[in-house]
Amino acid sequence: MAHLLPTTVVGSYPQPDWLVDRAVLGSRLPPRTRALEIWRPHAEHLEQAQDDATIVAIRDMERAGIDIITDGEVRRESYSNRFATALDGMDLDHPGTALDRTGHPNPVPRVVGPIRRTRAVEVRDVQFLRANTDHKIKATLPGPFTMSQQAQDDYYHDEEALAMGLAEAVNEEVRDLFAAGADVVQLDEPYLQARSEKAQRFAIKAINRALDGITGETALHTCFGYAHIVHSRPNGYPFLEELADVNVGMISMESAQQKVDLSVLKSLANKRLIVGIIDLADDSPVEDVDTLVGRIRNALKYVDADRLILAPDCGMKYLPRAKAFGKLTALAKAAAKVRSEL
Repeated sequence: MAHLLPTTVVGSYPQPDWLVDRAVLGSRLPPRTRALEIWRPHAEHLEQAQDDATIVAIRDMERAGIDIITDGEVRRESYSNRFATALDGMDLDHPGTALDRTGHPNPVPRVVGPIRRTRAVEVRDVQFLRANTDHKIKATLPGPFTMSQQAQDDYYHDEEALAMGLAEAVNEEVRDLFAAGADVVQLDEPYLQARSEKAQRFAIKAINRALDGITGETALHTCFGYAHIVHSRPNGYPFLEELADVNVGMISMESAQQKVDLSVLKSLANKRLIVGIIDLADDSPVEDVDTLVGRIRNALKYVDADRLILAPDCGMKYLPRAKAFGKLTALAKAAAKVRSEL
């Protein structure tokens, strides 16, 4: 990747209909506990099927012209539960309940002991991705603050203490993901916006602990949730300027769907910025290239080209695959068009 305005994805890409029951996936809240009923293949064939679907996602991103790719999070039932449910201290057999960002109760892991990471969770995922592409690759993990809001705490009785315990586990995983070949590791922290008052108290401390001693290229994604799930969205970020104090190289944010005033980017002058310019609402069309060119030029009013990376607003898992591929292709073409003008 030797050019300005590189493109990337936030994390997820649509899983094929032969891998997951997309009607079941789309009809429920993103699972925090395990949701094995989503998968179509029998257990003995599931890993092979997930590997095959991962290659499909990789090739789609490559064909679309995306520079920094992921594995599409194909092996996950949600962006967060694959990692969170693998941690010691979480009772999955007797789940608790927590309100999601839309105010609805959701089954969540119940914290019954000290949080510990006893094994690498996503290392094979990264190794498989690295072996199947020569593109720059990004691994994604749920951040400690968001995970602390997606659990019922029956052990620490202190959200900050829980977040710090989760941060220790994330730190261990991040180290292993870089060792496995990741070029970038991204923490996903959507609940910074949904729980901004709590975020003010301890989110920065927890995220910085999760990245303590990490020397690789890191990113933090924050957003308002999947467009398929969350329809009421503010025009501005309640917790964004504070991210100037996070020990991370890149901040990833959405802007297209709710037309965020991008002048806020000026407050993050010490970061590279991954700006979402692709609307992921269910009824959104595949944007024409000129529309995306306009969004890129708008972002360039507030951030220099050598600090700007372009992406969809959020993960793409709820879109039809053809639409997701079309949107990524348009993204790459728009970036190339603006790049040629610089």
